[in-house]
Amino acid sequence: MASILKSLSLIADPTRVRLLLLLEREELSVAELQEILSLPQSNISAQLAKLKGAGLVSDRRSGKNRLYQLEAPSAKDAEAHEHFLALLKAAGAELRETVKDSTALQIALRKRAETAKAYFDALAGKFGRHYIPGRSWKALGETLLKLMPPLVIADLGAGEGTLSQLLAQRAQKVIAVDNSEKMVAYGAELALKHGFTNLEYRLGDLEKPPVDPESVDLVFLSQALHHAQNPQAALRGAFGILKPGGRIVVLDLLQHTFEKARELYADVWLGFTEADLHAMMSAVGFRTIETGVVHRETRSPHFQTVLITAEK
Repeated sequence: MASILKSLSLIADPTRVRLLLLLEREELSVAELQEILSLPQSNISAQLAKLKGAGLVSDRRSGKNRLYQLEAPSAKDAEAHEHFLALLKAAGAELRETVKDSTALQIALRKRAETAKAYFDALAGKFGRHYIPGRSWKALGETLLKLMPPLVIADLGAGEGTLSQLLAQRAQKVIAVDNSEKMVAYGAELALKHGFTNLEYRLGDLEKPPVDPESVDLVFLSQALHHAQNPQAALRGAFGILKPGGRIVVLDLLQHTFEKARELYADVWLGFTEADLHAMMSAVGFRTIETGVVHRETRSPHFQTVLITAEK
């Protein structure tokens, strides 16, 4: 173990504190640490090199990855190690990022556990890759809609309301909200044309949806949250209109670095990490929060879609 003075100097850096707290809990790769901390790979590798050089971190090879963990103390260093851990955790308690790190760690571990499942999905998941008469995503979607109970649903940031019109086939009522007058007018025209008497379009903002408090069973935010000026306020607005026990479904972009999206698609945010979404949901008051990446586009810039569900 490093000397006390050297150890103290090393944990003066917030990033190293976050790294050590994670590695004290779990053996992790650089890629996993990068995802958890949302920091550049070069930064993480440099900090790990310092910690390893000081004898605080060790690593081992596992397949193509190198896994890092907090160095276990020798018998003579056991007491000093306990004092060091106490100081480390006290330092971590002063960093607001550590709460999000803990959530992100659980997400990373869940993804690791799903590696085998993903392997078998790749083998068996041929749906849509080969033509089979009568089998299509549309047919599957229509089938799932039939299984959905008749609910009062709010589609926030609905655009012209493609999703709203699908949901209206089965819902008791769908309220489609968008801040574009042209989108609302166009969607309302389509609803009238297709005979959806249970589909209503309303002009309004995500942060303050024009829907009565505690009046809907289900809220959808489909590729809308990254357009919100204040995503947490938008989630708070959704929380307010949900009945107790109601559910929210968010489909949005996983955090990316394609800056041109701001200009091309009027995106305010370049997606979100799963941990960010989980933290925002939790702060608003949602519970039973589940997240997962459900799609990755094959074409550059390879946008990925994250799905998050929760209950009020």
